Amino acid sequence: MRFIFIVLTVLFLAQFSFAQTTEADPEIVGRNITDEAVSKGVASYYHDKFVGRPTSTGEIFSNDKFTAASNTLSLNTYVKVTNLSNGKYLYVRINDRMSKNNKRLIDMASVCAKKLGYHNQGLAKVKVEIVSEDEGMQGILAQRQAAAAEAEQVN
Repeated sequence: MRFIFIVLTVLFLAQFSFAQTTEADPEIVGRNITDEAVSKGVASYYHDKFVGRPTSTGEIFSNDKFTAASNTLSLNTYVKVTNLSNGKYLYVRINDRMSKNNKRLIDMASVCAKKLGYHNQGLAKVKVEIVSEDEGMQGILAQRQAAAAEAEQVN
C-alpha cells in the first residue's frame, strides 16, 4: 500500500513539472527582443579573438563580413546602422548575440567599424533602423562590391 502511495505521489508531482514546459526560443530566453524599427545606442566591434568561432546562427565569424551581434534584435534581421557623429551608414545582418551583461545596442565586425569611421575610437553612438530583407541584401552586396573595388585600386 505504501509503495502505491509513493508511485502515485511521484506521478502526480511529475505531471506539474511537465505542465509548465513551453516551447521557448533559446535565442530569446533571458533577452528583451523588441525589434523596434529605429533604436539609438552605442556600437562596438568584435575583438579578433572571435574570428573563426561559430555565431548564434551557426555561421563562422569573420571580421570582414557585414554582420553584427545584438541582444535586442531578432537573428537574421537586416539593419541600416548610421554613425551619428559623421552621418556614415551601412547595412548589416544580425547573426549573433552578445553576452547577457553587454548593454551596447550592437557589436559589429571590424570592417563595419572601419567603414563607419569609429574603428580607432572603439565605440560610437549610432542609429539602427530595421530594413527589409531585400534592401539589406542589396545594401550589403553594394558594400562588398565597393570593398572589392577599393582592394583592386590598392593593388
